[in-house]
Amino acid sequence: MSAGGRPQHFGWFLARGFGPHGWGHPYLDWDYDWTRPGLYQQSARELEQAGFDFVLIEDAPSLGSAETIDLRVRHAFGGPKHDPLLLAPYLFQATQHLGVIPTVNPAASLPYTAARQFATLQHLSADRLGLNVVTDTGSARHFSAAAPLGHDDAYDRAEEWLTGIRSLWRSWGEGALVRDAASGVYADGTRMDATAHRGAHYAFDGPLNAVPFERGEPVIASPGGSGRGLAFAGANSDIQLALAPLSEKSVREYRARIHAAAVAAGRAPSDVTIMFAIQPVIVSSAEEADRLVAASATPSDATLREVARRQSSDLETDLTSLDLDAPLPAELFAEHVSQGSLRRLVGDRDPATTPLRAHLGALARLGRISDRSGFVGTADEFADLVEELGEWGNDGVLLWGDLHPVTVHRTLDELVPILRRRGILRREYTGAGLRADLRAF
Repeated sequence: MSAGGRPQHFGWFLARGFGPHGWGHPYLDWDYDWTRPGLYQQSARELEQAGFDFVLIEDAPSLGSAETIDLRVRHAFGGPKHDPLLLAPYLFQATQHLGVIPTVNPAASLPYTAARQFATLQHLSADRLGLNVVTDTGSARHFSAAAPLGHDDAYDRAEEWLTGIRSLWRSWGEGALVRDAASGVYADGTRMDATAHRGAHYAFDGPLNAVPFERGEPVIASPGGSGRGLAFAGANSDIQLALAPLSEKSVREYRARIHAAAVAAGRAPSDVTIMFAIQPVIVSSAEEADRLVAASATPSDATLREVARRQSSDLETDLTSLDLDAPLPAELFAEHVSQGSLRRLVGDRDPATTPLRAHLGALARLGRISDRSGFVGTADEFADLVEELGEWGNDGVLLWGDLHPVTVHRTLDELVPILRRRGILRREYTGAGLRADLRAF
């Protein structure tokens, strides 16, 4: 690839959430305390030095069903997790430009409370807050006695929640914030909107007891690959977190679906920054990459069981007790299980006829960046991939991993200089917040 590639946005996906970082890895002996902010602050400063737009923090407020709690906590795959919204101020304090996007669940907080908290953080951070809106219904029992919503109904609730929050953010009309020291008038209450909301899931009144934004509302991000999830992103999101095969056909088709959803909602395609999630393994040489890939070709049963434990956590469904050589039982997964997590498990294989061993083995096996069979390779090879994505119109890449200094450096030390020399990775921020940085190119 030649120098001078298309600039792209870069984010870091803290895939383990605000949890026991280092657990199960040799770098646990660096002796960071995952419950303290220093670990995350150090890594956030490194990401900002690297020119990343944001760090996005995964979350699941629940330890899952009674049947899978032990699976989630025994090896800390799915818990414990602390609240990422409360980690955000510490990351803002440690940085000047990096956006911070904690995951939030509409079931967990009422619109008025959420709108006020998010507005406060947007002001405190100088407009660097984002919100990753998820519709997880597995945690419903923690917030009310009502039965969990179905997949599409949960998106309907999220849409009402977000629409309500935005109405509260906008409840201070034009000219309501006066701040005229000479007259002593701080605000004009006659220019405020009472914002009486009565919906299917929420009822509340405004106006919001927080001042309006001067440089825009918090950025909204969302995952989701279902038809309803893509429609939600097209109508509401500034960032769409994409999981799809990184072939030209797949990337272009995925982007076209998001763009069509945006247009259907009266928005421009450019209103949504699409970020493909990738978990690269950056190594020092092609020979080392070949060795890693070869070693993963025939995973042992013990390795497959380890993969099953991780997938059981993600899917809130116990796979560890199933026969490796039998297909997945029909009706194994409840309705609330993430469709994206299911697709990650089964790929394009037929669940009714494919043994579990094949699904787990596909996840355990590694592939080479150079032949586009996987994500193991050198920094140059990964830069080639990112540059190729840019040629297909890609907006950005979301690197997936722990927010641990060891992981950050292992991934970025060689990669950042190469991306910058090729013109793919930013060197400067706008200084006007996350939304402005996303619109910079």
